[in-house]
Amino acid sequence: MSGDVEQVAGWVRDARQIALLSGAGMSAESGVPTFRDAQTGLWAKFRPEELATEDAFRANPQMVWDWYAVRREMIAKVEPNAGHLAVAAFQRRHPNRLTVVTQNVDGLHQRAGSPGVLALHGNIAQDKWLDAPGDCCTHMEPVAGRPPRCAKCGNMRRPAVVWFGEMLPARELQAAEEAARRCDLMLVVGTSGAVYPAAGLARIARGKVVVVNPHASELDDAADVVLRGTAAALLPQLLEEGPG
Repeated sequence: MSGDVEQVAGWVRDARQIALLSGAGMSAESGVPTFRDAQTGLWAKFRPEELATEDAFRANPQMVWDWYAVRREMIAKVEPNAGHLAVAAFQRRHPNRLTVVTQNVDGLHQRAGSPGVLALHGNIAQDKWLDAPGDCCTHMEPVAGRPPRCAKCGNMRRPAVVWFGEMLPARELQAAEEAARRCDLMLVVGTSGAVYPAAGLARIARGKVVVVNPHASELDDAADVVLRGTAAALLPQLLEEGPG
């Protein structure tokens, strides 16, 4: 290990509470397409910002649903990488010591086996009701379609992700802020640090902050140590030697 990696591995061993904030770079080595990689073929003429909004969905629900179907198909083909697996393995060995907070909607932390993932931007594999569900939505199976709808009131199912202009889920954000404030160590992995409020978690962390990223990020100035490398390469080294 390099000196900085060995130092951070020591911080991991000593930390009672660790928070891990992950962004798109965490999943890059799994081959997860970026937000804009689905803009191919029929979708090349659209900008994501024109599709990932409530207004766009209400105006043309089938088009937006179909765009998300393309993204879902892309993500379903990838697997968790060594970084995701190292995090989940650490959590199995040391229950309740590491909290995963992610900006990613790909569900790879969950598929790797991490419990209690705080997915600030939702999960693309899941749906939810567009409008507040009535009793009919709760007790009747949605009618299949693009998108599925409630057979009685017509309420539509939508991807369970945070769209442009929407607030982050309050419960997950509050839990993430609490994890940041109580942690002895925060690992900020594969995020540009440009998207708030998620990026702000690194600036309210109580303990040491370590940025793991092959590229410069907007959170480098908040870090005690910056490790230039990928999640798949560095997280197994940092997390493999926790105390029993």
